[in-house]
Amino acid sequence: MYKPRIVITAGEPAGIGPDCCVLLAQRAWDAELVVAGDAAVLESAAQSLGLPLRVELYHASAPSLGHTPGVLRVAHIPVAAAVVPGRLDVRNAGYVLQTLDRACDGCINGEFAAMVTAPVQKSILLDAGHAFSGHTEYLAGRTRAALPVMLLVAGDLRVALVTTHLPLVEVPRAITRERLLATLRVVHMDLGRHFNLSSPRIAVLGLNPHAGEGGHLGSEEIETIEPVLSQLRDEGMDLRGPVPADTAFAPRFLAETDAIVAMYHDQGLPVLKHVGFGSAVNMTLGLPIVRTSVDHGTALALARTGKADPGSLHAALTLAIQLTARTSPDAGS
Repeated sequence: MYKPRIVITAGEPAGIGPDCCVLLAQRAWDAELVVAGDAAVLESAAQSLGLPLRVELYHASAPSLGHTPGVLRVAHIPVAAAVVPGRLDVRNAGYVLQTLDRACDGCINGEFAAMVTAPVQKSILLDAGHAFSGHTEYLAGRTRAALPVMLLVAGDLRVALVTTHLPLVEVPRAITRERLLATLRVVHMDLGRHFNLSSPRIAVLGLNPHAGEGGHLGSEEIETIEPVLSQLRDEGMDLRGPVPADTAFAPRFLAETDAIVAMYHDQGLPVLKHVGFGSAVNMTLGLPIVRTSVDHGTALALARTGKADPGSLHAALTLAIQLTARTSPDAGS
């Protein structure tokens, strides 16, 4: 039976990423797990948590052996400075990016079937002088993807974003006809590619309250969103909207919708995180690789305390395995 080789980046070493990786290693998985990170940091995390862990250094040429609970294969990348749980160190910013590069490049060349990312601390990467606005944008640059799209998944609820980490004042200018066209095409294509939805039903939110109230509460719906939806409907897409954001998440409406496309970060994600906080998954559409991630931050105060909840990383790994199974050598047999 095919078992995909999945690479997991350990994230910010002073945060809960190493803890969650150790916790994942304790159970059985229908995959081979490889963690891109510092082997000693992972061993130390296991000791702090009082959990059994045998670290094996990973070699790309080794045959896939599946996963044994309590054993973790590590693509060793050393930290630059000693790690103190809960305390950020700018000297380890480069290490964090090296883990991402190792995992991403391994997915591009076919060594790994998918990558799963533990949380990183953007502030420390920026303090170190790296132009880093988030995993989504960084991996898009690394894979030369034209337009990455952030998709959050919680059970059957899927919410994609037209804009991601922007100040609210900049959002209206960023929602151009070209960006909205490209975003919806990526969402439509990847819902089919990854979720086997041949004709996905996509609801597109308006930008303004009441979707602009016929132009009385804003003109973006009339000038940009409605013309784009009309054009894409002519191309055969099943699009609904612009839908007022305050009614789009009603259960009756969601029952007839495969995905919601929100205009900005805090328009769609509060509802999704209310539904699935701690178990939601952040997935990047528009990449040539499969990438899933947690829906939370580094939780520095919880590092090595035994209080970290691995639920979101567990869900991200589960989804990555499911997605790769759909394109596995056994999928058509």
